[in-house]
Amino acid sequence: MSVLIIAEHQNNQLKVETHKSITAGLALGDTVDVLVLGEHVNEVASEVSNIIGVHQVLVADHAAYAHQLPENSAALIHALSQGYTHVLAPATTTGKNIMPRVAALLDVCQISDISEVLATDTFKRPIYAGNVIATVQSSDPIKVITVRCASFDRAETGNNAPVVAVEQVIDNALSQFVSEEQAVSERPDLSAASVVISGGRGMQNGENFALLEGIADKLGAAIGASRAAVDAGFVPNDMQVGQTGKIVAPDLYIAVGISGAIQHLAGMKDSKIIVAINKDEDAPIFQVADYGLVADLFTVLPELEQAL
Repeated sequence: MSVLIIAEHQNNQLKVETHKSITAGLALGDTVDVLVLGEHVNEVASEVSNIIGVHQVLVADHAAYAHQLPENSAALIHALSQGYTHVLAPATTTGKNIMPRVAALLDVCQISDISEVLATDTFKRPIYAGNVIATVQSSDPIKVITVRCASFDRAETGNNAPVVAVEQVIDNALSQFVSEEQAVSERPDLSAASVVISGGRGMQNGENFALLEGIADKLGAAIGASRAAVDAGFVPNDMQVGQTGKIVAPDLYIAVGISGAIQHLAGMKDSKIIVAINKDEDAPIFQVADYGLVADLFTVLPELEQAL
């Protein structure tokens, strides 16, 4: 079995989702190639070649791929997919944008958000907001898959795979990149952080999220939020953790003032250790928490920061 994995990166920085997708790929085949799409991506390609298990790194370095527009990216992946049995990408915004187009071009069904590999044609994936884990089997000649990276370990480094340039350039006249606005933060990226502290509706307003910042700084943590807090306008939606937000699986997840609706649990229940702080002792979050504290967060958070 041969696997092609689409690297997740920001042109100058490889994302941890690539490492985890490679772990999933190694469970599917003994030949794992990684495609790096972008512009000025030599450093990223070098990082990928260092990951154990990578057979070779294919590099499509051209202005047409600078922003990984899905039309250009999907067309190139389709052209390169012949000879592979599986094509994988992380289930991120980029992966979810590109891979359905790849599946359509190949005339196969996409398998989304896999959390476990049972066989080369059989996988587990969550459905119904994680309430049910479905086992799915595909008879398609090429399996097009997005990977729930929170369910896989990070691949180790110590390799020196060859880097091969892809000369083929596929551009389109249908879409063009205009601009982007990115939130700038000194804190770790929410999806990749080893510690996450999130606030919910119990925070009462956006100003009170400052209570989380001191703790986050001391723990080197990212700050997240529940959908209720985002919908209430407390914080921007790029902080949302949950089924319709970001899926996280840190070593430590601290949920503050979050009741634990199933949509939120779907985004964080794979965390190694879950700590919940809520004044409602019947809050559903306590059913998944390893440690629970029934208390008023406005009293507890300053005490926790002081203790830290």
